[in-house]
Amino acid sequence: MYDIIGDVHGHATLLKKLLKVLGYKKAGNSYSHNSKKAVFIGDFINRGPEVRETLSIIRDMVEAGNAHAILGNHELNAIIFYLKDKYGNPVMQKNITGFFKTQKDFSSHSDEWKSHRKWMRTLPLFLELDPIRIVHAYWKDENIDFFRNNLVADVKLRKKFLAKIYKEPDSPEGKAIWQTTKGLYFDLPKDLSIRNNKKASIRSYRMNWWESPEGKTFNQISFESKFTLPGYTVPVEILPIINPYPEEAPLVFFGHYCHGDGPYILKPNVCCVDSCVTSTKILSAYSWMGEDVLVPENIVFTK
Repeated sequence: MYDIIGDVHGHATLLKKLLKVLGYKKAGNSYSHNSKKAVFIGDFINRGPEVRETLSIIRDMVEAGNAHAILGNHELNAIIFYLKDKYGNPVMQKNITGFFKTQKDFSSHSDEWKSHRKWMRTLPLFLELDPIRIVHAYWKDENIDFFRNNLVADVKLRKKFLAKIYKEPDSPEGKAIWQTTKGLYFDLPKDLSIRNNKKASIRSYRMNWWESPEGKTFNQISFESKFTLPGYTVPVEILPIINPYPEEAPLVFFGHYCHGDGPYILKPNVCCVDSCVTSTKILSAYSWMGEDVLVPENIVFTK
């Protein structure tokens, strides 16, 4: 049995409350449950005021065998940001939103922060906890197969590999990792312009990857949390080709999308557990008790 916990983003106080609601108790340095494990879905750092404590809680639980954790895009960006100059790492200004809070929290604890970064490099990009699946943003079988075939289990991500995915995001490595941790984007043709409900012109947006886009509107295939798009059908000529998540596939849980208003259960076997904690001040989890079909009553919130 597992409790799949959404993006924590440095909100340790809420995390401790949620763990208590879910029945975990602290013994020594780690929270534990007598019949369940927690699963942290990535994006532990940045944005919130208690990043250092959050990382400590999650790492202690994982190392004690009381939890699993995977990497989110925020952890990957932080790791890459600190690569040594010899790997040609440029300053990633566009990818460090909220990162200053993490830096501030560790300003007097540089060795601890270095240790956490090394530990984060050992975390997987996905989990298969028979019979459920865990990913940060997008489960695509081809990407998962790429990781299985090219990344050695139980070995931390190598610096050369991390530098490559940043400098060459369209390489096979880059596409696999950034789609897995940032989701699927619909890039509009250069000769097409659409505006969202805020009158802003949109060139690219995160899209729904678990359903077929055929016959749907721009807004229906969008999975954005900050704006809505036009309600007219996407021309078939520009539709992206994707393989929807099969109805017969295992339950899959993910975060990333700041889906504070829900719904959290998107299909009987697809669940987003990211409650957009920084803006809503609510942390969410799905308490999986062995069911084959997702149950709304198993979604747990705390604030």
